Amino acid sequence: MRRDDAVVPLAEIERHILTLRGQKVMLDGDLAELYGVPTKRLNEQVRRNLGRFPPDFMFQLSAEEASALRSQIATSKPGRGGRRYLPYAFTEHGAIMLANVLNTPRAAEVSIYVVRAFVRLRQLAGMNAAMAEKLAELERRVMGHDEAIRSLVQTIRQLMAPPEKPRRSIGFKVEEGRPLYRRGRRQRSSAVKA
Repeated sequence: MRRDDAVVPLAEIERHILTLRGQKVMLDGDLAELYGVPTKRLNEQVRRNLGRFPPDFMFQLSAEEASALRSQIATSKPGRGGRRYLPYAFTEHGAIMLANVLNTPRAAEVSIYVVRAFVRLRQLAGMNAAMAEKLAELERRVMGHDEAIRSLVQTIRQLMAPPEKPRRSIGFKVEEGRPLYRRGRRQRSSAVKA
C-alpha cells in the first residue's frame, strides 16, 4: 500500500498526538476512533491486560489534566452524558500494544500509521532542535561582531565630521595695549636728560 492510499492520513493522526507530562501521547478516545472500536471496549481490553501496559506505555490523566483538555477539546461535562472516568493516555509503545490487545484487522492496519506519525513528530522535533542550536551559534557569532561593527561605525563618523572651528564670541572685545603717549614721553625725557 502506498503512503497516498493510507487508511488514515498521517496529518489526521498527528492532530491527535498531544504532549502530556513531557511525553507525546494519544488519548483513549482518539485511539478508539482510529482503531474502529468503542472507547468502552478499548478500556475493557486495557483493564483485562494491565500487565501489558507499564507506566511508560500508558497512564491515566489527573483531574486537572482532564479538565484542561476538556476545555480545549470541548467535551461534555461529567454527569451530563459525557465521560464518567478520567481518560487514559498512551505513548507510542502503548498505542502499539493496544492494537495487539484489541486484535482487530483495522487496529493492526492503523497502528502502522500511528507509529509513523509518532516517528515523524520525533524527526521534526530533532530537526527543530538542530535548527535552534544553529541559530544559537549564529547569535553567539553575531554578538561579537556587533560590538566590532558598532566601534567601526563610531570611528568612521568621527573621521567624517568636519573639524570644529573655534567659536567667535559675540560682542565687542577691547584689546588695549600700552598707550603710545607714555611711551613717547619716556623716550623724550630720557633724551632731554642726556
